[in-house]
This record gives sequence, C-alpha cells and structure tokens, in this order.
Amino acid sequence: MALADLERVEKNVDGIQTAISILKQRFGERLSTGQSLREQHAHTTTYIPSQLPDAVIFAQLTQDVADIVTICAQHKVPVIPFGTGTSLEGGVNAPAGGICIDLMQMNEILAVNEEDLDVTLQPGVTREELNIELRDKGLFFPIDPGANASLGGMAATRASGTNAVRYGTMRDNVVNVTAVLPDGSIVKTGARARKSSSGYDLTRLLVGSEGTLGVITELTLKLHGIPEQISAGACQFETVEDACNTTILAMQSGLPMARIELADALMTQMMNAYSGLDYAAKPTLFIEFHGTKRGVAEQTELFGDIAAEFGGSDVLWVDSTEARSKLWKARHDAYPAMLAWRPGCKGIATDACVPISRLADCVAETVRDCEERGLVAPIIGHVGDGNFHVSPLIMMDDTDEVARAEEMIERLNLRTLAMEGTCTGEHGIGQGKRRYLKLEHGVGADVMAAIKRSIDPDNLMNPGKVVTVHS
Repeated sequence: MALADLERVEKNVDGIQTAISILKQRFGERLSTGQSLREQHAHTTTYIPSQLPDAVIFAQLTQDVADIVTICAQHKVPVIPFGTGTSLEGGVNAPAGGICIDLMQMNEILAVNEEDLDVTLQPGVTREELNIELRDKGLFFPIDPGANASLGGMAATRASGTNAVRYGTMRDNVVNVTAVLPDGSIVKTGARARKSSSGYDLTRLLVGSEGTLGVITELTLKLHGIPEQISAGACQFETVEDACNTTILAMQSGLPMARIELADALMTQMMNAYSGLDYAAKPTLFIEFHGTKRGVAEQTELFGDIAAEFGGSDVLWVDSTEARSKLWKARHDAYPAMLAWRPGCKGIATDACVPISRLADCVAETVRDCEERGLVAPIIGHVGDGNFHVSPLIMMDDTDEVARAEEMIERLNLRTLAMEGTCTGEHGIGQGKRRYLKLEHGVGADVMAAIKRSIDPDNLMNPGKVVTVHS
C-alpha cells in the first residue's frame, strides 16, 4: 500500500467542536481531548501514519454508545470504535478526525451457558480474560490471533489465528451481536439458536465490517470443551516448500490438526533469539493435535510419517501445559521478535491466503521476491488454511527500502489474487488494502459500497476504511 492511497476525508471542524461540547456535558471526565490519549487511540502496529481523533470517550453501556453515535450523527461527526488497538491495517485511524469510542470498560461477561456451549459478553472482554473465566468450567474459546485482543474487535475484524484450521474464524463462532447503527439505533442480529433461516444474515454482515456499519456492544460466542489430550510439537525441514508440501498432504489426508504454523528459517532464528528457543535455523512447522489420548497418539504418528516423506526431522512432541505454553508464547511473540532483530525498524505486517494446493508455490515465489529486493522479511503463517504473513522490516527514512517493500507487497497481493486467493486472510482491509478489495471482488466491492451508503449515508462510521463510497 502506497502512502498516497490513504483516503483524505474532509474534516467537519465546526460539527466536531459542537459535538465535543455536548458530549462533555453528558460524559464528563470520561471524555478527553488530551494529546497523549488521542495519540494512543490512533496507534497502529504497522507503518501507516497515525491520524488522531479529536476526542476519546470511554463507554460503559450500550446506551452510552447509542447516545454518542446519536449526537455525532446529528452533527455529522465521524465515530471510530476502539478496542485494544492491535489492528494491522490502520483500522483505528481517524482520517477525518471525530470521536473515538473506547470500549474497553465494557468488559463484563454477562452469561456463560454451559449446557448450550455459548457465552454472552461485552466487547471489551479480551480472549485471555474469557478463557481464564472458562477454565474451571472445562470450556474454552478457541480463536487465538496472537495478540490479547478484545472480542468485540476480533468480531469486527473477523479475526482468525492459530486454531482456525480446526475451529474456524470469528465468522464461524459468533452466534449474534448487539450493535449501534450509524443513526444511533440499537439492533440485535439474532437469538442464541445455533442456526436460523430467518431473514438476512445480519450477524455476518457486521462481523468483519471493521466498524464501518456499526459499533458492536454485545456478542454471543460459541464455546468448546477442553480436549482430553493436547499434544504440540515442532518439525524442521530443509526448505519452505518441503514444509508447505507436508502441510498440504496432512490436510488432504484428513488429519484433524488444531494448529499448524510455519516459521521460515529467518523467523526461526528470530524466535530463538527473542524467546530462548534452540531450533536449527531451518523452516519449522509448529503443530498441535486435540482429542482423546488414543486419537492424538494416532494422529501424531501419522503426521510424523507424512513429514518424513518430505525430509522432515523427527517431531519432538510435548504434552505438558508448561511446555506447550512456552512453544506457543514464542509463536505469539513473533512480531516483537522481528522488531528486536532489527532495532529502529517498522514492520509491514501483511498477510495473504490461497487455496491450500497453491500454498507452496505462493510462499516460494514470495521468498524469491524478498531475496531479489534485498529485504529482511521473515515469513510466518497459519498454513493449515493457506494463510501466511510476510513482514518486511524497513527503516522509514530509507525511501528506497520503503519502495522495495511496497513493490513486494503489491506483487504478493496480485499473485494471491491470480491464484484465486484473497488479499487478506485475517488482517482485514482497513486503510492499507482498500485498493485490493476492488481488484478481488470487482462488482462485489460496489455492492459493499452500496450497503455502506444505505446504512451510513453520511459516511460517519469509521470513514476511509474498507470500501470507497464516493466514486
């Protein structure tokens, strides 16, 4: 994404000041216009420049959000929802200024329905907080994007992660949501039933809409029982292609893997240095199986046989909670490990997803692109569903390096689309990939823009993200 691609949205200065004055009377100290807080709420974990809101309000109830949105709608003021701020494509920036609604004080778990395997909660609850609450009930919520993100934000961005190969993404695990629409009205998208043929699927319209259609203020999620046996391990290969081909054959063989994660040789070195691991500097697959003791034993043996066909090392399996936690913490710490490897750099954390049969080709061509351009660009990914991340580590004052990284990302996105994949498997569109949305969906992108204009005619909900509404 070239920086010039950022949409410039006209700022309604008078309306914003009027709305802030009214909201200050309503929310008092829960509204702040302080510079440092505004900077925190425009923070992005990538190289896209921050664009600050004019004020931040801490909401505590659905009615708070409805009041904020109603006042902003009356004065034509943009609204930007904010969770933990871990989005990777500029999703919390405020290109037209406006009001940032911080939802992290809306952090109550409202009801755990053990018999129905679901939970209803507010959007500020994080995935780690939820799983701590569920642990003693023998249940867990499986979606694990790495960051300890808020569940409302995970729904809004249709998050995925290491367990998606078995348990699906947020799209598959959100039963219903309550949301505030751009005019301040409150909508509940469904009941707690696991399926319905009743009308349009409003739940999935809002899941993945990245705050451009409404603000999620409550959600019901599917839960799962904690497996009897969990085994994790690592297997190393001579080439990335061998690791990818092992993944492809394991998936085609029907092995029910809970997680299968790839780290290329450079990423493995970075994880060793940052997390104190001791693997060879080779492409590595991190694997996990869930099930009964007998079932997991059979699955781990079969995986070892498949890996051996592609020159994989013996898999060192670990079953203890402590050992598994160390392995997956190292995986989740990949991003800070990258930044620590090249101090002073910015990481362009981009992702792509292709049909599993094209995975090895796509990764291999991407590796060649990075090498030809002299980029320090580790690769890591959720390869069981064809999703991988490449993260050029760049010095922002080196304009040539920035240009080379942007060229590589351009080629990656076009390659992915040519392979009938998607420009983003889980990071979302935000600001960074808006151009590729049109290339991927064609007329479908126009349909999305029409939905946006119908629900949000004044373009106040997280403007400048996902769709282009003025062309």
